[in-house]
Amino acid sequence: MSEEANLIDEIIQFIEKERVIYGDFTIPDFSHRTNKFNQTETRQMSEKLQERPQLTLEKCKSLEELKALCIETDELKTDLEDTKLVFGGGNPDADLILVGEAPGAEEDKTGRPFVGRAGKLLDKILEAADFSRDEIYITNILKHRPPKNRNPLPEERERSLPYLLRQIDLINPKIILSLGKVSAETLLNKKASLTSMRGTFHPFHEKYELLATYHPAALLRNPNWKRPTWEDFKMLRKRYDEVTE
Repeated sequence: MSEEANLIDEIIQFIEKERVIYGDFTIPDFSHRTNKFNQTETRQMSEKLQERPQLTLEKCKSLEELKALCIETDELKTDLEDTKLVFGGGNPDADLILVGEAPGAEEDKTGRPFVGRAGKLLDKILEAADFSRDEIYITNILKHRPPKNRNPLPEERERSLPYLLRQIDLINPKIILSLGKVSAETLLNKKASLTSMRGTFHPFHEKYELLATYHPAALLRNPNWKRPTWEDFKMLRKRYDEVTE
């Protein structure tokens, strides 16, 4: 590939990243220029792009910057091709974050977390507990859909966790609710049954509290778990009111 073609690719990737961070913008029309960039112009533009600091996890100071980094990060992808990043959504200043396991088919289509059948059930539970999506934040351990909606592999969870932890720190909530066994095990860094992890608030990274409960998708398969899940949400509501009053 020529130097000019490489430069064009770099410019396109750079513009897409800037749009994510700063919103859409227009680009001046250079179509009246009949000549291609000469070598000097090409070199100067390439040097400017290289001088620009690269985003890293530590340098991400906002959710917008972190999302831009996640878009570019191949290690967040699974072995299912052409999936869409499902970064998360809700209140960026939320006191409560819900963390699921991985996006499903509907989430992959829309780029939004919890919009399928499990998401609709979650909305009903949240409403019953007097929460709205506008006041909380929802995301997943994985940012891309795994094949056939399988559970995230240990190596996928390990690669994705630093990005999730940075996302949590940028939001700086008071409480984290993990949805499902995979989410709880990943965040608490322990191998245990969900039954043993439920029913108590765990200290998390010294400044957060974490409560574990069943994933809404599990409730669709086993309605008997709806009652204990509701008990968890009542506990969550009580603690949330205490720490936010």
